[in-house]
Amino acid sequence: MSGTTTRGPEEHLPLTPAVSHIMLALAEGEKHGYAIMREVEEMTDGHLTMGPGTLYGSIKRMLGAGLVEETDPPPADEDDSERRRYYRLTGLGEKVLGAELARLDAMMRAAAARKVAWKPRPEGA
Repeated sequence: MSGTTTRGPEEHLPLTPAVSHIMLALAEGEKHGYAIMREVEEMTDGHLTMGPGTLYGSIKRMLGAGLVEETDPPPADEDDSERRRYYRLTGLGEKVLGAELARLDAMMRAAAARKVAWKPRPEGA
């Protein structure tokens, strides 16, 4: 028996907010680091801003866990003088994101059933 074990999606939960948002940004397809940071800031209406240390530290751990993988950059359509690294979710990463979203949905349903006072943020607020 080898020292490696296969972890199921639930064993990666709960995800940190940074990892959750990075994975959600990558759910639409591969992106480079700066695009991920912009996407996270946009999807959270600026409530979560991610610096390079947080982003690349999280990506390093996600690479190690097999949740994301580095991809070849797409053909240059624009003047892209710097070497950008592109990332995408792996099959396991997609399953983990789905499990995390199901976990959060169950929490929201439990809160609603208990009439816990909270107000969802209006779109665009």
